[in-house]
Amino acid sequence: MAENKAKSPKKPKRQIPNSPPLVHPDPAALGAILAQTSEKLHPLMQEFMDKIDWNAPLRALDPMNVQKAYVAFFQKLYEDPERLTGMQIEYAKDWMTLWQESAKSFLGEQPARKLYTPEKTDKRFKSEKWDESALFDFIKQSYLLTSQWMNKTVHETRGLDQETQRKVEFYTKQFVDAMSPSNFLLTNPDVIQATLDSKGENLIKGFQNMMEDLERGKGQLKISTTDYSAFELGRNVAATPGQVVHRNDLIELLQYTPTTPDVYKTPVLIIPPWINKFYILDLRPENSLIKFLVDQGHTVFVVSWANPSAALNNKSFSDYMHEGILDALTAIERETGEKQANVMGYCIGGTLLTTTLAWLEAKGEAARIRSATFLTTLIDFRNSGDLQVFIDDEQIAALEASMKDKGYFDAKSLKDTFSLLRANDLIWSFVVNNYLMGKEPFPFDLLYWNDDSTNMPANMHSFYLRNMYRDNKLIVPGGIEIDGTAIDVHKIKTPSYFLSTKEDHIAPWRATYAGSLLFEGPVKFTLSGSGHVAGVINPPTANKYGYWTSAEKTALPETWFERAVQHDGSWWSDWKKWIETYNGEKIPARQPKHTMEPAPGSYVRVKAN
Repeated sequence: MAENKAKSPKKPKRQIPNSPPLVHPDPAALGAILAQTSEKLHPLMQEFMDKIDWNAPLRALDPMNVQKAYVAFFQKLYEDPERLTGMQIEYAKDWMTLWQESAKSFLGEQPARKLYTPEKTDKRFKSEKWDESALFDFIKQSYLLTSQWMNKTVHETRGLDQETQRKVEFYTKQFVDAMSPSNFLLTNPDVIQATLDSKGENLIKGFQNMMEDLERGKGQLKISTTDYSAFELGRNVAATPGQVVHRNDLIELLQYTPTTPDVYKTPVLIIPPWINKFYILDLRPENSLIKFLVDQGHTVFVVSWANPSAALNNKSFSDYMHEGILDALTAIERETGEKQANVMGYCIGGTLLTTTLAWLEAKGEAARIRSATFLTTLIDFRNSGDLQVFIDDEQIAALEASMKDKGYFDAKSLKDTFSLLRANDLIWSFVVNNYLMGKEPFPFDLLYWNDDSTNMPANMHSFYLRNMYRDNKLIVPGGIEIDGTAIDVHKIKTPSYFLSTKEDHIAPWRATYAGSLLFEGPVKFTLSGSGHVAGVINPPTANKYGYWTSAEKTALPETWFERAVQHDGSWWSDWKKWIETYNGEKIPARQPKHTMEPAPGSYVRVKAN
């Protein structure tokens, strides 16, 4: 279990007044406030410096093998001097045009034309203050011009292999996002206004927030993304009533209390990802997929994975199959008498479900799973998105060396990796809010779950990265052996429902669609709006996002989408109709029998070190 340490009480929150509209900041007043603030920060800074262990070893300077990619990029760039010169001339012309337009506003002649505008989804420049001042409008547009030019230059450079191209594009975007004027005190009009209004109290409070985050991260910056005290497992998240009915090293199996007098004969087993905890499926009653299924008359079982310590470092992908899915099916038969279950796998849980189905087919035991549902699941990893940036031989070797020392891949590193995929939303917005504006993050159950990350056992994680992400062996007949048995996903005959999401940045829908074409049995593919989490956790009552369906099975995902029919509402309703074929008859509701403790159990409460 995670060690509990007493926490010192937080300092009282300073109240920062609401800011009036900013037209032009007074440089002298701002300079005086910053000087006063610096004096107030000096003792806090000294206290912080005294806590640093200056003898701690430095981290590797290039842990993600970026330098090699950029060397190759610049070599290709300079091999075509004519093209490089043309891009530089184009940039200079665009810059001059922007300057000429902005000069009109500086001189008070007329408002400048908006040559560069942020995308509608870009929240960094949503404040009206960016448009009210000619200065900040110019700063914003010059940044957008430069960032677009940099990204375009990288994207259009010829001669790079796909892996290097992907890596350079990804890290260029990280640099561009980091250098946004919204992330700095003197180029963010909202921060300047807050500093003037509070006489620098926002910066003092922000520095205190940063020190608290460093203390929370034990010397590493662990940015607070929500008010963690606002949530409690079993009270206002993961609160659907149920019982733990089975436990082994890797899982607790939860069975939920029925809410209907009759239930379907065939139970439902949910295999969530073990990269995060299961209660993404049970955040609040109004958006809980688990509660929805129980209320529809299903007997619902959910795997709650252990949060591994070094003691579980040798647990393999095979162990996750046996102690996860197969043990759960055995326990379900003991609890209900049913030899079959409808099994639902989410993300890597779906990849494990695929592996298990293929293994059961090879063993002649496929009937144990009556139907399979795959939520945002990668099976064919060829086009698996930005996560491929982190999967090359050098990085895997470095990761394995790190895991050898710890026995696991630590949760913080995993969370930081996923945060980089959406850096503006999951990193920089909180840097501005917490450290520059001096505000406390808003209570948000989804971000509470997102920060409650889990470790990965070394053996399992290495197998997954090498065989799935790097070598894509799961789609190769006999490419993977589990316990000496070669598996072939092409022989899977189990009726299957695939749910993907249109804006998924973790399991891109075109890649998940490719996986849906592999099975021999009947497959229905459905595409939901939104992303990897919001597109899945989308109850019918919310009436958001919508979804697409098509009875056709086309080779290309684009062709499928062109012919698909768009529907309002939630894919939950579509799945409800699909699963009717496999539910079985109605029988009296079944209560948990072999109860060990109330849901959500003990494993979900273990925090990563």
